[in-house]
Amino acid sequence: MHLCYIDEAGNGQTLDPERPDAPPVLVVGGFTVPHTQLRSLTWAFLDIKKHYRPQLQHAEQLSDLIQHEIKGSDVRKNLRAGNHNWRRAAMDLVASLLGMLKEHEARILARVWIKEVGQAFDESGVYPASVAALNETFQAQLAHEHSRGMMVLDSRTKVKNAPNVHCVTTRKFRTGGDSLRGVIESPVFGHSDTHTLLQVADLLVSSLLFPIACHAYLSDVTWNVHCDDAYRPLREQHGEQLKNLQFRYQDALGKWRGGVVVSDRRTRQPSSLMFGLPKRAAVPTPTIPGQLTTPHAEHPKSGPGSTLPLVP
Repeated sequence: MHLCYIDEAGNGQTLDPERPDAPPVLVVGGFTVPHTQLRSLTWAFLDIKKHYRPQLQHAEQLSDLIQHEIKGSDVRKNLRAGNHNWRRAAMDLVASLLGMLKEHEARILARVWIKEVGQAFDESGVYPASVAALNETFQAQLAHEHSRGMMVLDSRTKVKNAPNVHCVTTRKFRTGGDSLRGVIESPVFGHSDTHTLLQVADLLVSSLLFPIACHAYLSDVTWNVHCDDAYRPLREQHGEQLKNLQFRYQDALGKWRGGVVVSDRRTRQPSSLMFGLPKRAAVPTPTIPGQLTTPHAEHPKSGPGSTLPLVP
């Protein structure tokens, strides 16, 4: 059996210069994990929490450790406006997160929506469509693994929750057959302060996918606070690993689907921009005849990661 944990980053605000803090993208995504890895993954994440929030090492109750959240929005803030130690700690945290997911056989899936400047964004339609698409990917993985599974969504409000599930329920129980046979039930909802792995989904979506999407597709939107070149290292250092952690599959027509799928409404750029900067052709360095060339010195390796600043 597999579990799938889904969270979102961004909202339906219109991207407009008069709202410089409006999220320029909406990301709905998360990860899948075999149920045999749940306990180990949970404790690995709690250890990460204690490393980057040292005060948690003295927590008297396990519930205190579980309920304390490291929010992806705080990680982004440290990358944009923090000092050198804070930025390094934020990058180390993301690296620890991806390493943990890889070690526990997790697979990443997401829908990323790039907004158009000045155009209304229908969150009420986009979010359910994303959940439906992610369930298709989840079903494909379950079929590939000969497994069964269930999806857990981060709970918002009842009014917002219900439409996100109806699209899956109707597909499972409509006349003519169940197209999501491996998914044993419609998605259920959890709260991140009680479902620890929803916190992992939040960090993945909010501290990695969201800022990478902003940098990859909206770097020219300089008036928006979320479009910051401070996110470049995320794309450079973690893009390849993010690519390798996807679950991708071929449909009946041989088309590749799943993984991290981007709908770019601005410039129609491909999803591959999420996985690193475009490669440029190497330009040969001119040399003077008879002159010896000296190889560039390697950058010194950074020391052990520091802790993230405490956020009230």
